[in-house]
Amino acid sequence: MTQLLKEKHVVKDRVNDEPRFDWFEVSRLMMLSRALDEIEEKELVPEKRVFNQFSARGHDFAQILLGSLLTHPHDAASGYYRSRPFVMSLGIDLDVVVASPMAKAGGYSDGRDIGVVCNFPNVDRKGAMLFPMCGGVGAQYTPISGWAQSIVYHKNQLKDFSYVGAMAVSMGGDSSMSTNGFWSALNISTTNNLPHLFYIEDNGYGISVPQEVQTPGGDQVSNLKAYKNLHIIDGDGTDPYQTPALIQEAVDYVRSGQGTCLLRLKVPRLCGHTFQDTQTYKPADFIADEQARDPLPKLKQYLLDNGLMSETVWQNLETQSHQEIRDAVERAKQLPQPDPENLKRFVYAEKDQVQLRGGLAASGHQFPVSSFDSKPEGARLNMLTAIRKTLDFELATNPKVMVFGEDVGPKGGVHGATLGLNEKFGDHRVFDTSLSEEGIIGRSVGMALSGLMPVPEIQFRKYAEPAAEQLSDTGIMRWRTNNQFAAPMVVRIPGGFARRGDPWHSMSDEVEWAHKVGWQLAMPSNAEDAVGLLRYALRDNNPTIFFEHRSLLDNAWSRRPYPGDDFVIPFGKANTILTGTDLTVVCWGAMVERCENAAKELKSTTGKSIEVIDLRTLQPWDKDAVLSSVEKTGRCLIVHEDNKTAGFGAEIAAVLAEELFFSLDAPIQRLTMPDIPNPHNFLLLESAVPSEQKIAQAMQNLIDV
Repeated sequence: MTQLLKEKHVVKDRVNDEPRFDWFEVSRLMMLSRALDEIEEKELVPEKRVFNQFSARGHDFAQILLGSLLTHPHDAASGYYRSRPFVMSLGIDLDVVVASPMAKAGGYSDGRDIGVVCNFPNVDRKGAMLFPMCGGVGAQYTPISGWAQSIVYHKNQLKDFSYVGAMAVSMGGDSSMSTNGFWSALNISTTNNLPHLFYIEDNGYGISVPQEVQTPGGDQVSNLKAYKNLHIIDGDGTDPYQTPALIQEAVDYVRSGQGTCLLRLKVPRLCGHTFQDTQTYKPADFIADEQARDPLPKLKQYLLDNGLMSETVWQNLETQSHQEIRDAVERAKQLPQPDPENLKRFVYAEKDQVQLRGGLAASGHQFPVSSFDSKPEGARLNMLTAIRKTLDFELATNPKVMVFGEDVGPKGGVHGATLGLNEKFGDHRVFDTSLSEEGIIGRSVGMALSGLMPVPEIQFRKYAEPAAEQLSDTGIMRWRTNNQFAAPMVVRIPGGFARRGDPWHSMSDEVEWAHKVGWQLAMPSNAEDAVGLLRYALRDNNPTIFFEHRSLLDNAWSRRPYPGDDFVIPFGKANTILTGTDLTVVCWGAMVERCENAAKELKSTTGKSIEVIDLRTLQPWDKDAVLSSVEKTGRCLIVHEDNKTAGFGAEIAAVLAEELFFSLDAPIQRLTMPDIPNPHNFLLLESAVPSEQKIAQAMQNLIDV
């Protein structure tokens, strides 16, 4: 029946000079969306089968029109919790759409994420890919700026002309324009003239907060009229005459390569924010006006008036659409629950099952040969030079590597790690960004999803705080999409104390990254390890935090000969600096040199034999090496720069207590910074950070127990 109706009523030419759309399909998708909302609200929510229900009634018409125009194989879009009609318009299987809110097996995430948080890999590339949605409002914007930049990069730098005409679309409500993610993305895309369409659905409210509270005058779009390189299109999102023309104009503008466009359409929210929202905060006349602006009856009248569909066909389509949803709901009810045996899978990449979209592995990228054997060459290099030399080689051999951040370009980084790389590889490979860590990491997500290897720099560890949402969302992407998407990247973060400390530039706090699901964490103590760990990260299929300790960048002890262009160190492999039998000392980063010196001093004065283990990576960490050593020595001292309470040393101590309790001859000890920020005064800093003397004394005390 559907096919017969469709054959008779597909519109193939313009009506009244309006843009061409398949009005039958637009009507059908609207009816499917409305039917699903109705069944969820009246049955599935009360039955506790659906727990997060966000209706898109009123938003649906314009969403479907926009989605129907995203037909380029390299188009990509990001949505938000009220974007389900748009998702349906991209061609996703209806059974997936229906099963996901019920958290059934076979949904968007196999029951791992809430059903309104959608994704669509579209591996056949018959249209737009839908980025994995995020639960945070505004988090959808900067990743799409990254995709828009990757379109330009693939086309102009990699000479892949299949990207010509592709575009990136970010969807959001009017209140999301207040978020730092929106403003960061706006700066990225307009500054670089990127093919990015900001689609704003303006219903006047952010849950219950009216626009007058969000922005002066209650109209962000009006306030943006002076923004450079931003083409603004504004109008009604419910009018079958005007709305299609506005959407077509916006899409044509971005596809033509003219730059960034913001399309704001006024739409009614014909429901509460969620099913439970009674909307008592809205005036009665406002609600009545919203109901009068419902685009569905407007569409029906438009089709009838223009002879595009008869009343009978409309009624039949409505009945059929409702039945189609009813059938899909009944099928979804019969689907099995997700298998708990798979719950822990896909936190990290699995070699035998690569994600569908994102990263170099998904495209089958081939790297130069790697070796675990160091082949030292030349003079000893400091860690800063070793990092720069490794970035240089990977940039030269992998055109998909891009290095960027604040002051990373012509200046060469405030620490000097990228000195000369911009001059050598150009502004498209090594470049500066606007001052927004949210934007630096967010755009990295879009680049990674396009198959590039972004290497963003966060200038100091403390400055990563504004990027926390993007970092968290990146880490859990693989798991929450059930291995459909992943965004491998290497985030370089200098941190830790230097000649001076302070609460802003000297933070270590590495335990936060060890706790972030899905992230790897490397903390090299010397130049050779920095080369091997960085190269491994740049060729790996997981996102990595690469922590560059400020006190080690030009430290004499940390200097090593360059180990060769093929040298890698697999993550999770500790390095035993000294072997011994009386005590095991576990450390990493800047504490390794101090622990080695303290152990050697104690050996020379007391004859005590101390084993010093440099973990090198904390996520994963080499549990086997530590357990084996402590089982041999019976004693363990853990030394780190981070605060003591809930520091990573507590994790190690807990594992030892659980697995080696009866092998211990003394209590496990930790020597750390006290629970304070880094002080600026030199004497205060020396008092706070574990010194060689304090370490040696702690070693002796533990041996004497």
